[in-house]
Amino acid sequence: MENLNKYIEHTLLKQDAAKEDFEKLFAEAREHNFLGVCVNPAYVKLAKEALAGADVKVVTVIGFPLGANKMEVKAFEASCAVADGADEVDMVLNVSALKDKNYEYVREDIKAVKIASKDAPLKVILETDLLTKEEIKKACEICIEAHADFVKTSTGFVKNGVGAKVEDVKLMYETVNPHGLKVKASGGIRDKESAIKLIEAGSARLGTSSGVKIVS
Repeated sequence: MENLNKYIEHTLLKQDAAKEDFEKLFAEAREHNFLGVCVNPAYVKLAKEALAGADVKVVTVIGFPLGANKMEVKAFEASCAVADGADEVDMVLNVSALKDKNYEYVREDIKAVKIASKDAPLKVILETDLLTKEEIKKACEICIEAHADFVKTSTGFVKNGVGAKVEDVKLMYETVNPHGLKVKASGGIRDKESAIKLIEAGSARLGTSSGVKIVS
């Protein structure tokens, strides 16, 4: 597959990552011309400075990894991230509220972050490992109603979680694509074969810390 690098958001979200780890991430993103890097909000400014002049987006995560922050806090976090230079925002959906069928809260939570993100595209992390197929579909429908730009599979932080699955990506794509939203697969993507299968299933983006291995 051509231009596989332009599907990849080269990701470093480990809580013990040191400055040298970020410097390596940014150097690899430049070298391989990845679509973007994905870092925690505290490192958006660092990423923006390190990647100045490069065709690499800076993506950050909001309400990460549990999604259980108050919506006002998520919105504030998103506004700070965009002010620091984030090009795109990946927020974690409130899984508990979805499980409780409190769909209005889930919708308003997404809307609040969407407004705070201004012109930065918003991806909503569904955490598919914790959801049934019916819940995945419902979450996608709420994301459509809330005017998100992408739905995303996983944080990669669920204990014993699988992460991105082809069947889930297909379901997400079939639900949101007619409404103009895209799909980002993330979590457990470690080789080229898996990456291509997820793209063929409908993923427009791949969030992975194995980007170099995949394109090499």
